[in-house]
Amino acid sequence: MAPAQTSPECLFCRFVSREIEPDVVAETPHSLAFRDIEPQAPKHVLVVPKRHVENAGELAENPLELADVVGLARDVAASEGLDAGYRLVFNTGVEGGQAVFHAHLHVLGGRRMQWPPG
Repeated sequence: MAPAQTSPECLFCRFVSREIEPDVVAETPHSLAFRDIEPQAPKHVLVVPKRHVENAGELAENPLELADVVGLARDVAASEGLDAGYRLVFNTGVEGGQAVFHAHLHVLGGRRMQWPPG
């Protein structure tokens, strides 16, 4: 696993470093899960790698890091009581809806998800 590298301009890096304290739900040595400040579902948690990685495509270059993010998302869903189901979403790039350019996985649940999502 690569050493934790952060970007001082990145909001999520500032969460990881605790310069800004997010509402932490869970954590591993390589990933951090915290509540979204603009929830789109009754349960909405973001899971980020602690190392600054711009997007999901870049995160995929490190399969162990990607697995840690997805594994923590699974654990968060279980701890949040989302046994009936949940949605995992990576937004990548401006047209994909990415607003913070630090890879993050949305864990959404607590209501029936609609399809198509966009």
